[in-house]
Amino acid sequence: MKILFDTDIGSDIDDAVCLAYLLAHPDCDLLGITTVTGEPIRRAKMASAMCRVSGQDIPIYPGTSEPLVIEQMQKTASQADALGNWEHATTFPDGQALTFLRDTICANPGEITLLAVGPFTNIGLLFALNPELPALLDRLVLMGGVFLSDDPVQKGREWNARCDPHATALVYQHSVRIHRSIGLDVTRHVKLPADEVRQRFQAPLLRPVLDFAEVWFQDRDQITFHDPLAAATLFRDDLCTFKHGNVSIELEDTQFLGVTHFDSDSKEPRHQIADTVDSAAFFDEFFDVVSG
Repeated sequence: MKILFDTDIGSDIDDAVCLAYLLAHPDCDLLGITTVTGEPIRRAKMASAMCRVSGQDIPIYPGTSEPLVIEQMQKTASQADALGNWEHATTFPDGQALTFLRDTICANPGEITLLAVGPFTNIGLLFALNPELPALLDRLVLMGGVFLSDDPVQKGREWNARCDPHATALVYQHSVRIHRSIGLDVTRHVKLPADEVRQRFQAPLLRPVLDFAEVWFQDRDQITFHDPLAAATLFRDDLCTFKHGNVSIELEDTQFLGVTHFDSDSKEPRHQIADTVDSAAFFDEFFDVVSG
């Protein structure tokens, strides 16, 4: 499976966990990684460290650092503080992330799965500048949104959609053959406490992740596997069940910018959302893959 991975690795630890899964999966042909939001170069360095541990030479492109309209809410990549323990590239192509994504998708029409698990600035800009591209994708899979709750406070907690709501709206405006979202209301069911993470993250590819996780654990006592679940559904459709409908993004009410609304009664559904997850099957899948 040809995959492009757009990530804000370095903030929530689950991005690094997700990248480990992709690098380890025997059926994943990872064509490239783009980083997004504050300090995209430091994020690229983290991705490089993991690629080097895996022995793979994956193209890495730092992407957009600022949201389209609102002020940046995610300014730093704190987990990059642990990079000193791991060899990594220090220079990357400058300002070429969107060109790389465009050229790769155009060179592989109908074959690319685009997995986006950070704020959607890169993808929103990509689609706005190249409106023909979404139709050239096989699948667009997003970790973002809250779809199963009517509570606007809970719906407003999903970070990726909130960090750049205007880019999020652009992403959902375009049609893709399969346009899938794994939302916070489902990913919250796949968690491990810090002590179990330390015990089970022993595979070589998880060693740098564990170093990055120790920065995360300074303020938290668990990992929620938001992004790895989204990645796992690429290879295992049976891990989640899905509903079809249409997603829209709140842009009018400034208090709830980025809130996702799901309409399951649409006569012409364009989007899929996850509505249940088999947590035990997910963890079996994840550790089987990363353990080789």
